[in-house]
Amino acid sequence: MSRSATILIIEDNEQNLYLMRFLLERHGFTVEAATDGRQGIDLAKRLVPAMILLDIQLPLLDGYAVARELRGEAGLKDIPIVAVTSYAMPGDREKCLAAGATDYVEKPIDPETFVNRIRQHLPDGKDGGEGTQAP
Repeated sequence: MSRSATILIIEDNEQNLYLMRFLLERHGFTVEAATDGRQGIDLAKRLVPAMILLDIQLPLLDGYAVARELRGEAGLKDIPIVAVTSYAMPGDREKCLAAGATDYVEKPIDPETFVNRIRQHLPDGKDGGEGTQAP
């Protein structure tokens, strides 16, 4: 039996955070959240989550700086970081990956495919458990 994965979401937009949290928790994941880059780095160091979902437009430190700093931390360097961003211009995906992101998901997220996209990056044995169904 696999254990529920903890996913850290670093996102300052309340609606985006709510939607991602809802989708992930509905599928059995444990979700922690930070609303700025510095708080996100500190929380990641403390939690060592299975995955980090990272907005790029953040207060205090942008997502690029956050990804670079997380990749420099020995205990966090191999954790999947998925940039979830509204940046969708040519070169934005490459810039996210160059900063240390594992993958790039454009906003608005697609609720039908989001969780499966996230699952692709989780280590074996870590998932959302059984999940629950909406009433």
